[in-house]
Amino acid sequence: MKKATHLFTDDEIRTIESAIGEVETTTSAEVVPVVASASGRYDRAEDLFGFLFSLLVLGCTWGWLHGMAPAADAWGESPAFGLPLAAVLVALAVSFFIGMALASHFPILRLPLIARREMQEEVERRARETFQRLKVRKTEHATGILIYVSLYEHMVHVVGDDTINATLSQQDWTVLCDTIISGFKEGRPEKGMTKGILRCGELLARHFPIQPGDTNELVDTLHLID
Repeated sequence: MKKATHLFTDDEIRTIESAIGEVETTTSAEVVPVVASASGRYDRAEDLFGFLFSLLVLGCTWGWLHGMAPAADAWGESPAFGLPLAAVLVALAVSFFIGMALASHFPILRLPLIARREMQEEVERRARETFQRLKVRKTEHATGILIYVSLYEHMVHVVGDDTINATLSQQDWTVLCDTIISGFKEGRPEKGMTKGILRCGELLARHFPIQPGDTNELVDTLHLID
């Protein structure tokens, strides 16, 4: 799984951060972009993969043993294919933990076992937590906005402060998210982030134009979270 801290080059980060600065010359709002490696642990999916892996191992073992039966009969041997229950249980337990370890080390293995709704809930929860942790809500006129991208889930979520939410619609956020996602799909995440931030600036400038004496309340930084 691609780590957020390894996703962009230094030049690409500077380009994205320049876009933040450009946006904030046209709007009094504060834009904070975040890219996270993942938003949830998804332990249930990890357990489920371990269970399925143990069944697969048991099935393959059973098939292999029974496949040996004709050869054993030809040599006049009588192998015992009825394994003791304790041995079966031990094999299941061991393969279960091996499966869990594989799913933990290779997160892509558990991805098909996670419901999209669960991923959406985790992304939204983590975005709200990040909104609070980075103090985006602390702007003077409640005009902070967090653009949160979660790589593992392939999802983007926007969290706006009260003044922003009272003005912009869900459709506005959808257009913004689609702009970012299109860049990632093209294999140009820096392009998606830059275009998304500039698109966000266009939306905000219409309703929250720059005001005389406006100060930059939040640092123009791309936050990368592993």
